[in-house]
Amino acid sequence: MFGKRKVNPGTIDCLIGAGTTIRGDVRFRGGLRVDGEVIGSVIAEDGQPGMLVVSENARIEGQVRAALLVINGTIVGPVQADDLLELQPKAKVSGDVRYRAIEMHHGAVLDGSLTHIDDMPRDDAPRRSLELAASNP
Repeated sequence: MFGKRKVNPGTIDCLIGAGTTIRGDVRFRGGLRVDGEVIGSVIAEDGQPGMLVVSENARIEGQVRAALLVINGTIVGPVQADDLLELQPKAKVSGDVRYRAIEMHHGAVLDGSLTHIDDMPRDDAPRRSLELAASNP
């Protein structure tokens, strides 16, 4: 009964309601829906699948990161979607975006760069060197 709860990334576990303003960073597990305003980072905990829904009237000023990210409001700051990013018709993002898969609806606005996560160099990726065989032994 009081054990660890299994987190389902397809459900909303928490809501930041309309008319609510949070000043500071938000860390979450599972699903989070933002209808209000957050001035600070909104980040799914490391190693946890997380779904973040930013509704039409919501605003986030800060870094945003989740596995599944659905945006229909405003984000000012860098965004990373580890699995899927959906930019709905009223989405407005001002900041660089890193994504694995993206769906962008007509009307969504993005002011920043788009970078596919698999295309980014990783610090822990093995370095490959090219060795040419000598043509004259």
